[in-house]
Amino acid sequence: MTRIAALIIAALAAGYGLHALAQSRFDVRPAMAPIGTSSSNGISFAWFYDPNDRAVYVCRAAGGSEPVDCRPKTQLP
Repeated sequence: MTRIAALIIAALAAGYGLHALAQSRFDVRPAMAPIGTSSSNGISFAWFYDPNDRAVYVCRAAGGSEPVDCRPKTQLP
């Protein structure tokens, strides 16, 4: 009788252990979210918020062959 009870307890413990390991928890955070855009005289600006760093970025794109320039604008508390 004690042998059967021990087997049942071992099976329940193994099942609980497998269930606990099967519960995957991924820490998914969104990428930078767009806030707004503006343009004037051929120069465009776009603002993005990065929730991971809690920072606001501003990107500047000018016409022609200039590359897009993105810089952190401020760090939020």
